[in-house]
Amino acid sequence: MKLSEIKRHLATAEAVNFRLPSGAYVPENFHVTEIGIVTRHFIDCGGTERLEKVVNFQLFDANDYEHRLKPQKLNKIIALSEEKLGIGDLEIEVEYQSETISKYGLHFNGKDFQLVPKHTACLASDACGIPSVKQKRQLSELVTANESKCTPGGGCC
Repeated sequence: MKLSEIKRHLATAEAVNFRLPSGAYVPENFHVTEIGIVTRHFIDCGGTERLEKVVNFQLFDANDYEHRLKPQKLNKIIALSEEKLGIGDLEIEVEYQSETISKYGLHFNGKDFQLVPKHTACLASDACGIPSVKQKRQLSELVTANESKCTPGGGCC
C-alpha cells in the first residue's frame, strides 16, 4: 500500500486497527512511534546496484492502556512527516515487535489494516543459478537402473 492509499482509507475509517497475519490484532493501545523514509542502497548477488525507498511506520505496544490512536490523529502525523521529511508517495513498510522486530507490507480489507508478511528473495536468480520455477518432471521420464546400463562397481550408483 502506498502512502496516498492509507491517507484515503483513514479519511473514512472509524478506527485504526492493525491485524497481524495470525488474525490477532495489534493491541488497541499501540502507538505509531516513527514514520520515516528507509533507504536501502545495495548490490545484489549478481552485481546489480539497487536503490529502494519505503515509508516506514513503527508500531509500539505501549503500557498506556488509555491510549487509542484515532484516524484523524494518524493522518496529522503522516502530514507532519510529509512536510518535515519530504516523504513521497512510497510503499509503506510496517515494523512491529513480536519475537524480534518484524517487517510487514500493508493492505486494507475495508475495515482493518492487514500486516502482510514480507519474504526475502534472490534478486539475481539468473546470475547465481537459482531456477525461477522448479521444473516438473513426469515419473515416466525417469530412467530406471536397468535402462541406464548401470553395472555393479561401475560407479554410476
